[in-house]
Amino acid sequence: MATPELLQRLEKRALIAEQLIDVLRNEVAELKKASESLGHSQLEAENEQLKQEVEEWKSRLIQLELSHGKTQVPLPAKNGRMTATAYLASMPTLPPPVEKPPTSEGATQGGDTASDKKDKKKEKKAKPATESKEKAGGKGALTAEEPPVDVGRLDLRVGRIMTAKRHPDADALYVEEVDVGEDKPRTVVSGLVKFVPLEAMQNRLAVLLCNLKPAKMRGVTSEAMVMCASSPDKVSQYGGVDSIRRVNMEVSIRHGELIWRHRLDKVEILDPPEGSQPGDEIHIEGYPRVPDPVLNPKKKIFETVAPDLKTDHEGVATYKGSPFTVPGKGVVKAFTLFGVNVK
Repeated sequence: MATPELLQRLEKRALIAEQLIDVLRNEVAELKKASESLGHSQLEAENEQLKQEVEEWKSRLIQLELSHGKTQVPLPAKNGRMTATAYLASMPTLPPPVEKPPTSEGATQGGDTASDKKDKKKEKKAKPATESKEKAGGKGALTAEEPPVDVGRLDLRVGRIMTAKRHPDADALYVEEVDVGEDKPRTVVSGLVKFVPLEAMQNRLAVLLCNLKPAKMRGVTSEAMVMCASSPDKVSQYGGVDSIRRVNMEVSIRHGELIWRHRLDKVEILDPPEGSQPGDEIHIEGYPRVPDPVLNPKKKIFETVAPDLKTDHEGVATYKGSPFTVPGKGVVKAFTLFGVNVK
């Protein structure tokens, strides 16, 4: 059993503990009040700073409007006090700047007067709605000034290679003088030394791409490109062929099927039809001929068209299956290369 002395000690300790708890509660409450008042004062300070910034930007805006002749309407201020914004708004509108009249010399030379400038601005605003619609059509929208990207953008013509010689500074290049129906022949540089003998380059007809941007090749400016059929870097198959007349191919049997295998080093100049003359235009049915004066290299028009330039199974040069034609004379062909790229 607990003695009276022990009970007294326990009662004292319990009393002390309660007192400590009360003290702690009071301290906690004071801390909460202090933190709330601190946060509130901080928010008020930030609020005040934001108000000042808003007023400053308002003042700047009004000053800009006043400098451009915009009329300001003052608003009543709270507590009868006028803010900086209201003060600036109550200021009178600044008069527009006075322009100096042009001298007689400037007027005779086509100098624009103030009224001329205003008239020009009105003309810009009065552009037809159709023009704005064309601009809003997006990147893919085609206007009357921008034909579709197809073979019609290429200036393909018949030309006669009058003379050809080796390039003085490049073993793989020929330098040719080509008549394409113009006042004077064009200089053309071609990488055909490995594929066409020099004697076969003399006084012969060819198809020329005439609106490439002139480019220097080892110091000689080339003004056109000779179009050729070129064998691919892969096997092309032609089953059921009865006559072995493709001298550029190797014949083999694979799985019981006749296979024509293109030799990888074959290039042939395209031959215009009989009766063609220098300057004759090449037409492709279904693609109106609207060649650019000069192809813009950045637009990559030729690079876009080139994958669809091919010879068919008869050697006829085509674009997406439509033959290259000289009107009234016939089609353009490769002598021995069939189903290959034209470039």
